[in-house]
Amino acid sequence: MRGDWRTDRIGAALRGENPTVLRRLESGFAVIGDVQFLPGYSVLLADEPGVQRLSELPRAKRRSFLSDMDQLGEAVERACRRLDSGFRRVNLEILGNTDPFLHVHVWPRFEWEPAELVGRPVWLYPRDRWSDERFRLDPRHDVLRETIGSELDRLRSMP
Repeated sequence: MRGDWRTDRIGAALRGENPTVLRRLESGFAVIGDVQFLPGYSVLLADEPGVQRLSELPRAKRRSFLSDMDQLGEAVERACRRLDSGFRRVNLEILGNTDPFLHVHVWPRFEWEPAELVGRPVWLYPRDRWSDERFRLDPRHDVLRETIGSELDRLRSMP
């Protein structure tokens, strides 16, 4: 293994060394988020490490990436609806302000979120949510990982 996979998430996924990968998709990798303060948080990583913007992909690859985004969003929605009765919706975000590679955040949203945050962007959650050990991805999330992965398999097998 070449160092910490977090320093090169896409390269590590291409080498089979990124432990957060749920499935290989047509244009990239569906991964579960490192933090799970909103259980089911996932990310779609483009499989081209040098690409920073959606507009840098050729049109056909761009359509594949957006289709993969749709599939991952629906898989997270189905999994979270099945596992948590408080599930509300999924938010999809292509931001690119911090990490210099093309990716999509897939955020499940829940009724049980704090009232002051439930209708607001996830990025307004307190900063400690991103580093608090209580929310770190670990074996407690194996059922969630398996459920999202199974939903991706199901969606990809549909005509």
